[in-house]
Parts: sequence; C-alpha cells; structure tokens
Amino acid sequence: MILVTRNEKKIEEFSKFLGAEIKFKVLKAEYPELRFDSSCEVAMSSAKALAEKLKDEVVVEDSGLFIKALGGFPGTCTRYVHERIGNAGILKLMKGVRNRQCEYVSAIGFCAPGKKPMCFRGVEEGRIAEKEKGKNGWGQDPIFIPKGSKKTYGETRRRGDINLFRARAIGKLKAFLAQSGK
Repeated sequence: MILVTRNEKKIEEFSKFLGAEIKFKVLKAEYPELRFDSSCEVAMSSAKALAEKLKDEVVVEDSGLFIKALGGFPGTCTRYVHERIGNAGILKLMKGVRNRQCEYVSAIGFCAPGKKPMCFRGVEEGRIAEKEKGKNGWGQDPIFIPKGSKKTYGETRRRGDINLFRARAIGKLKAFLAQSGK
C-alpha cells in the first residue's frame, strides 16, 4: 500500500495513527486532483488514477474546511484558497457573519488496481473564530474552534497532535484494512 502525498504533516499523522500494525510506503509526489464539490469524490478519483498508474494499492487524503455561511467554501479548494488569501482572507469574508459554523472534513481514498475506489470520511464540527489565535498547528488551525471548546486549534494543539477529523477517517481505513486482512 502506498500513501501518496507531499505533505509531511499528513505523513506524520498517518504513521502515528496506523502504527506498526499496518505497513505502507510513502510516495512524495504531486498528482492531479479533479475538482468536485465532495472531498470523497476528489479522493476516490485520485486514488483510482494512481492505483492504475502505480499498479499497487493507493491511499490519498483530501481534506478541507467547509464553512456553512459561505455555502461550503473553501471546501475542496481549501489548500488553494489558503495559499492565495490565507486565514486573514477567510476572516475578511466572514466579517459581520453571525453563523460561523463549519466543519473540517478528511476524505481518504483507497483503491487497488482494477477495483472500485472507496472513501473513508472523518468530520469535526466547529466554528470560525473572530480573529486568528495561537501559533500551533497548521493551515486553518488558528481560526478553527472545535465544537465544545472556546479555544482554536492554534491555541491548544501541540506538535505531533493528530487532527480529530483525520484520526476518524484513518480509523475507518484502519478498521477496513484489519477486517480485510491487509
């Protein structure tokens, strides 16, 4: 099984959560991602294309921040939007918006060559902060307040912490692999 990503933090989180029980190789590579509204569709299409190309079981992960008041934006374009406007741009879009509900979504695409791709999805609900707080974590962590908390991930996370939404998705993949005898 090959995890395809260039994101060191994702590699760290997969390694930490899958542990020694599930062996996988890492291919640090960019790959084309077709754009869909659904993270599962993005992950499954990428996993299928890569499984056929690499002739091996492939795992890819697509994650995004879906803000309810913005119709799910930035959604599957979260990385692109973060590179262009950053958290400051998201906060500017949210200025004066009362409904700050959002969810972080992790969609893990898994596919073997010649097989139908599968998706393992993890979700964490929360809300967008009024301003950036904290320097910990990465991406949108300084503006994401998990449900039940008053602090952003940027204020509370420590190096090596795994995102709850990604942990849920990896847990589903791990259960599937264990059940399949992989």
